Amino acid sequence: MLLYLLILFAKIIEVTLMTLRIVFITKGERKLGAMVAFVEVTLWLFIVTFVLNDLMSDPIKAVFYALGFAIGNYMGSLLENKIGLGLSQVQIIVKEEHGKPLANDLREAGFAVTLVLGEGKNHDRYILFMYVQRKRVRQLLELVKHLQDNAVITVMETKPLYGGYGLRK
Repeated sequence: MLLYLLILFAKIIEVTLMTLRIVFITKGERKLGAMVAFVEVTLWLFIVTFVLNDLMSDPIKAVFYALGFAIGNYMGSLLENKIGLGLSQVQIIVKEEHGKPLANDLREAGFAVTLVLGEGKNHDRYILFMYVQRKRVRQLLELVKHLQDNAVITVMETKPLYGGYGLRK
């Protein structure tokens, strides 16, 4: 049983690293992605060699390998979400009378806000555009819900190319 648990946990770690590597590379952290790749592939070589050795007489190894792969994907996505690399674009749509006060409150909380007047079906609206570190999106959403309960909020991942208040590396 210890053999199977070793396969399971090693595969969970390896696939979690794989998920993080992909995120690091897509977010422009190539050096970090390359370092993680080295550890990941080294671990993979040992695991796959161990599992494939005499697999036909012990197919349960494949079951624990597959289970580790599935759990590793889940764990990797959770960990990536906690790390929160990158930026999100947040758009908040509110009635015209709520736009400027909400923008001021968000600015006081340390968020950069661009305010644009828009036209809704029945009322004029303000659209608040923001680029926020992914780590802070949840904080922002809670603050907006507390300050303005009828806001329409959308969040999109983004990759800024140039400029922006507080966004340069």
